[in-house]
Amino acid sequence: MREPSPMSRLVALLACALALSSPRAYAVDVLVFAAASLKPALDSILITPDAQRIGTIRTSYAASSQLARQIQAGAPAAVFISADQDWMDVIDEAGLLTPGTRTNLLGNSLVLVAPDDSDIEVGLVHGVDLAAALGTDGRLAVGEPHSVPAGKYAKAALTALGAWDAVSMRLVAADNVRAALNFVVRREVPLGIVYRSDAVSESGVRVVDTFPASTHAPIVYPVAVLKEHDTPAARALLALLHSAGAKAVFERHGFDVPTR
Repeated sequence: MREPSPMSRLVALLACALALSSPRAYAVDVLVFAAASLKPALDSILITPDAQRIGTIRTSYAASSQLARQIQAGAPAAVFISADQDWMDVIDEAGLLTPGTRTNLLGNSLVLVAPDDSDIEVGLVHGVDLAAALGTDGRLAVGEPHSVPAGKYAKAALTALGAWDAVSMRLVAADNVRAALNFVVRREVPLGIVYRSDAVSESGVRVVDTFPASTHAPIVYPVAVLKEHDTPAARALLALLHSAGAKAVFERHGFDVPTR
């Protein structure tokens, strides 16, 4: 029989720790720094009895870039969930992660959205005239394309489709992907680029089309425990995030869940 992978052993051990914990067994609060796109799903998970048995779990949602910089500056986060590998790499290379706790938690897709009552139709193929779809004065909402993961993915995808040059001066660059989504919800812009999970969580927008996966790097959400605040409660939360119940919640909110 094939030996279980190190990842499988880690998740199994953490799951056992969570299962054996008594109600509110941990006195230490857990602060989670999580990419803004995770808010609807993670909030749903953290109100479950399994989460409440861990104790008091506090959250801070923002762009992964902002969160990583705060961690570098000494913010007391215990668990970090980034929307890309790059910002987790920054924290890892600074020696701030607990060795062996970093795993790939989720995946996602990148989509073009419009207000739910919009009649804009655009096919995201090479040579797409996205500037024409925006109209004369319309702008495109994205995450800040040089630091916010959703914005970086958006720039890569638009570049691959040959559309970046035509729209790069017509962007509304938001601090995080949920802020970009809200520009569309409020009908301040005709189109925005967000994650599929953002569109699933917001009835005020509709998906116009999905960017081909080949146009950008894989969208992966790594998670890890921070060394300075590595506690049994933080480990229990990590186990919960990998549990079948949490995976079901993430899937309902439009995320991809690794099968291994």
